[in-house]
Amino acid sequence: MASRVLPGKPYPLGATWDGEGVNFALYSEAATEVELCLFDDSGRQRESVPFTEITGHVWHAYLPDVRPGQLYGYRVHGPYQPAGGHRFNPAKLLIDPYAKAIAGKVNWQAPVFGYKRRSRDGDLSRDDSDDAWGVPKCVVIDPSFDWQDDAPPAIPWHRTVIYETHVKGFTIRHPELEAKVRGTYAGLVSPPMLNYLRSLGITAVELMPVHDFLGTKSLVDRGLSNYWGYNTTNFFSPSAKYSSSGDRGGQVKEFKTMVKMLHSAGIEVILDVVYNHTSEGDELGPTLSFRGIDNLTYYRLEPGRERYYVDYTGTGNSLNVPHPQVLKLVMDSLRYWVLEMHIDGFRFDLAATLAREMNDVDRLSAFFATIHHDPVISGVKLIAEPWDLGEGGYQAGNFPVLWTEWNGKYRDAVRRFWKADEGLLAELGYRLTGSSDLYQRTGRSPYASINFVTAHDGFTLHDLVSYNRKHNKANGEGNRDGTNDNFSWNCGVEGPTDDLNIIELRERQKRNFLATLFLSQGVPMLCGGDELGRTQGGNNNAYCQDNAISWYDWNPDDKKRALLEYTKRLIQIRRDHPILRRSKFFQGRPVLGSGIKDIMWLRPDGQEMTNEDWKSSRVRCVGMFLAGMAPAEVNEKGKPLADDDLLLLLNPDNKEVDFTGPILEQAARWEVILDTGTSEVTPPKRVLRGGEKLKVSGQSTLLLKSSLQH
Repeated sequence: MASRVLPGKPYPLGATWDGEGVNFALYSEAATEVELCLFDDSGRQRESVPFTEITGHVWHAYLPDVRPGQLYGYRVHGPYQPAGGHRFNPAKLLIDPYAKAIAGKVNWQAPVFGYKRRSRDGDLSRDDSDDAWGVPKCVVIDPSFDWQDDAPPAIPWHRTVIYETHVKGFTIRHPELEAKVRGTYAGLVSPPMLNYLRSLGITAVELMPVHDFLGTKSLVDRGLSNYWGYNTTNFFSPSAKYSSSGDRGGQVKEFKTMVKMLHSAGIEVILDVVYNHTSEGDELGPTLSFRGIDNLTYYRLEPGRERYYVDYTGTGNSLNVPHPQVLKLVMDSLRYWVLEMHIDGFRFDLAATLAREMNDVDRLSAFFATIHHDPVISGVKLIAEPWDLGEGGYQAGNFPVLWTEWNGKYRDAVRRFWKADEGLLAELGYRLTGSSDLYQRTGRSPYASINFVTAHDGFTLHDLVSYNRKHNKANGEGNRDGTNDNFSWNCGVEGPTDDLNIIELRERQKRNFLATLFLSQGVPMLCGGDELGRTQGGNNNAYCQDNAISWYDWNPDDKKRALLEYTKRLIQIRRDHPILRRSKFFQGRPVLGSGIKDIMWLRPDGQEMTNEDWKSSRVRCVGMFLAGMAPAEVNEKGKPLADDDLLLLLNPDNKEVDFTGPILEQAARWEVILDTGTSEVTPPKRVLRGGEKLKVSGQSTLLLKSSLQH
């Protein structure tokens, strides 16, 4: 029986249930005809509804007989002229760009490519085989959800500690979880996992992509999959791959429940989002959604050669964000995740691509301007990966106010310092204090710097100190993929070893990296699993390893448990000392008329560093004094929070150094509260007075505090 069809409305785009029926709306500027296809629960098409209403390039209709749970897709008619940028093909079922849930998976045996793959003409010859049987279907959802008293934790940036993790990898092997919830949104907020995150002390989880995504056919042909998820098919649908509630809308409610429970634990949720490209790839990729709906609108095409795609991302295509409709799509998606899914922030993958107007990266682009003016998105946490693969794509420090950035310069400098490279002191000084050289001139604060030593892309912390070269053969690309990491460091032997001295040196370097991360100004981001000594066996590009290579091991040995406790201790120290999480840059000037500067850099003889010292390769061990009375933070009443003076000593050399305590006050008494030279979470008691000497072990970090107030 045919559905009743009413004109409906052009907005909102997508499929919208109003309690009585569903409004369908699809944007296509160049289409000549649009069909809405309705499917039964088995995936069989039962009806095709031609749209007759068009308003401002939006095709729309209202179906009063349709209910939540309905499966649907589109067929869009128009010219198939690849040379002119048009790739319409009504034989291909298309996913609604505004679908809120996706059911099923792409079957690569289906003819999902819009062209005849074996034709001599390549993508110029249209393939007219129906592919609906092998294409995922959109799901009409009921958006209602009982959020109760859910509210964003609204943690200030300078108090934020980010934990980057993968929904599946985090829980898939946890022995305390029921099999059904392992690797799911529900599993992530199960009691054992919530307790773990709370006890660790982090304030935000940054989830690797959860938008519905696709693995490429080449991966499937190699028996692999797109584990990381940086290949988005739809920007509104939470991936059902991580749902224990099925794919007919249950994934949406399960995702909302996850957010609600993390909020109840005081933990924010940040999504890693990929708006720079889609899963349709280059001109030889499949036709799944945007390409068949309006290729000229949604993608950047080469001027004068519109058959081909501009590719700033290394994935085959780049989304055409400067186009008003595409910018609207991105903004509608962001607002949806904030308003409907209660997300607290976003990390934008290859964000430089989003800022490109013509070909250049533009800080004043429409994308940035729109976000700056948007009352919803401007109020959440915004993190840029400040580069892409195009010319001029490295834009560290060039993003506008409101934005924070993954600080790749921090990562590189810290790695090189602990590798004992020479000439790093001056840059290290900037990196430890919030990278004022990158962010201060644009009116930003230390927390604009998202500090990290490792991330999902690259070696884990354990592998960083255990391998000198990548071991990516399992990826099936002849070990050619992934970056050649020139900053890796090991203790003379690659990989597993029984040498206790080498094992301990590696553990010490892990502690050094973690200590540097959490004792630096800026926002620390911990790569999930590093606190447990997670290894990928030297694979520094495990994007396609949905297996034990990438998954967390929840059966840690004594050394891994010790590292976990060490990480907790570091986060606690950061929380206890406001001076370690300032919201303003240091000035290098006396504090409160005391005659003592808010920050001082010291040589091992206890004297302040000179300009010549910063340039010298002779000074390896360095001390950083932080004055506790510096206005690092205020309480609820606006009163500055006083802190202990802190003294951080860093020795990257393999030789022991005698460090002389600075003479700041005659009675100054310093107590060691952290020592990476020992595996003990609470180090043996040691005291340093001004003018006295303290031994700093080779390749170690000491943190001392003095409770003397000025």
